Amino acid sequence: MKRYSAETREWAIQQMMPPFNRAVIELSGATGITTVTLRTWRQSARQTGKFMPGNGKTSDRWSSADKFRVVLETASLNEIETSQYCRSKGIYPEQVRQWREACEQAKGGACTEADGGAAQ
Repeated sequence: MKRYSAETREWAIQQMMPPFNRAVIELSGATGITTVTLRTWRQSARQTGKFMPGNGKTSDRWSSADKFRVVLETASLNEIETSQYCRSKGIYPEQVRQWREACEQAKGGACTEADGGAAQ
């Protein structure tokens, strides 16, 4: 069994997460890391909340920075990809749409007002 450095693991995880969203099979081919290893790393990162917004809090308690990060990460995704992303985060696509609209309006505190005024 080959061991990888923490730096390699973190780099690979970042490549599989937004905004890069590299496919496991593509990353495996480019790096030589098995698809099983990459999927395990990605799943572990999702479960621990590493590289994920919200720090394990429910979305109504997320900071405006976390909400904005979601808006950025989903900007280039299609509807199906956005739905998959939302399922992995425990949020709804409608919330992302509301957060995006609020951020586009660029009013003071708009990113937190879109969900009924939930604060950071």
